[in-house]
Amino acid sequence: MIQKILFIFCLLYITLSCGEDDNQNQGYSPTPVNIAVPAVFSQLLPAPEIPANNPLTQEGIALGRALFYEKNLSADNTLSCAGCHRPNQGFSDQRRYSIGIDGIAGFRNSMPIVNIAWNTNNKFNWDGSANSLEEQVLEPVINEIEMHNTWPNVEQTLQTDPRYVTAFSNAFGTSTISQELVAKALAQFIRTLVSGNAKFDNYLLGQATLTPLEEQGLAVFLDENRGDCFHCHGSPSNPLWTDNDFHNNGLDENFTDLGLGDITGDPAQFGLFKSPSLRNLAYTAPYMHDGRFQTLEQVIDHYSEGLVFSPTIDPLMKTVAQGGVQLTPQDKAALKAFLLSLSDHSLANNPAYQNPN
Repeated sequence: MIQKILFIFCLLYITLSCGEDDNQNQGYSPTPVNIAVPAVFSQLLPAPEIPANNPLTQEGIALGRALFYEKNLSADNTLSCAGCHRPNQGFSDQRRYSIGIDGIAGFRNSMPIVNIAWNTNNKFNWDGSANSLEEQVLEPVINEIEMHNTWPNVEQTLQTDPRYVTAFSNAFGTSTISQELVAKALAQFIRTLVSGNAKFDNYLLGQATLTPLEEQGLAVFLDENRGDCFHCHGSPSNPLWTDNDFHNNGLDENFTDLGLGDITGDPAQFGLFKSPSLRNLAYTAPYMHDGRFQTLEQVIDHYSEGLVFSPTIDPLMKTVAQGGVQLTPQDKAALKAFLLSLSDHSLANNPAYQNPN
């Protein structure tokens, strides 16, 4: 009897072991990858912090790239991440509000998603509602006005595709596809979306010359009595051109969208939104969290004479009593010229970021 029990136990162990082996890639050996850091970034910024539990690998990035353009992530197989974060639009969306699979518009403009690897405060979205990139990429799939899918359905759809079974096995050592691994792969790819080849970057490297108008615009940008833009959007010493923090920049007296305050419940944070990067403004219109401004001229006019007071307005908006900083027409033209020098015209055509299919 004891021998029979031992024999059955051995059979059970072998069966379970074989099942496990079938689901594991015994040759799993992903290739480590480092982010291609632009020269200006390496001079002025710390190295990007990559999560220890999701290191960048060649296989993971390739999988994430495929998933970024995968329309089967949506319930009706028509919308991918790239549908609202388009490479030729600075990885944002030139529609004021992106349209989900049911024809329903969102209520915020699609944020550009370049240089995310340097978002050191780990607060994502306009309202800081996600605490990691891996967390952020999960939400659009199940959002009822975006992809309107379920993660079990996504997992099942991808699991039936032999290409993805192989890709997940190569990237993560398992052929079992889960939402956690989808998020990790997407996050790996998005962290490689780097923009650091604008005219102003090359100027800082001594490889380009600013026009007199662009030089004047930089002076306006840095002048506390004129543009006073650098407190929230950085200076030449911060090539991200954002402080990655949250501000009420004087758009409204009353809020229909509470921004950060809607997440924290703190009334002192009502109407605060994340400062977007000023990179690639040539491609990322419309502007502001709700896409209310179609042109850079409108944005500049807002800060010049359109500021509106509210209880949570940022103290940096110190000229709100006079409606703004009151720029001259020459100052406005110069500031626009400088801001456009921050656009990276090579971003849209980078072959590493294109649809692999």
